[in-house]
Amino acid sequence: MKAVACALGLVALLGACVERRSATATASSFSAEEAAYIRKQGTGVIAGHAFRTRTKGQVVNAAGEVVRLVPATAYARERFAGLYGRAKFIPQASYPREEPDPRYTEYTRTTKAEANGRFAFDKVAPGSYFVTTQVIWGEEDAFSREGGSVYDEVTLTGRETEPVRVILSGK
Repeated sequence: MKAVACALGLVALLGACVERRSATATASSFSAEEAAYIRKQGTGVIAGHAFRTRTKGQVVNAAGEVVRLVPATAYARERFAGLYGRAKFIPQASYPREEPDPRYTEYTRTTKAEANGRFAFDKVAPGSYFVTTQVIWGEEDAFSREGGSVYDEVTLTGRETEPVRVILSGK
């Protein structure tokens, strides 16, 4: 038992010596001018469905979750790359502990997903956007819950005649 405790202590000590870069640290600073198109009124519609599929095939919808529309600025691109890497899903246990630039959230739009996980943004101006939400399940007071955050990227040209569809499943 003592050997296990010593080994765990050594692992913790060595882990502290490793330089860790913040998952959300960005070289770019937030630019309100670059993100300003989110505040313009357009004719585009982004409609989607947010869900995760559990290991046994059960689908869990993002019922009642906030869905965020984020302008794909240089700051946002670096932030999403730091959070998600090459994936489109991040487990809840890996959520960042630090907050983004406060202006970043001011230049987003939000809606809530319906019980079936469906959501829509209307009057969206042309541009590239990240659409993100979380799909979490398990007891709210549990030590650990399953699921996490999902996202995808969409681009509106301003010439769309149909809603742009997005599936947020982490795949």
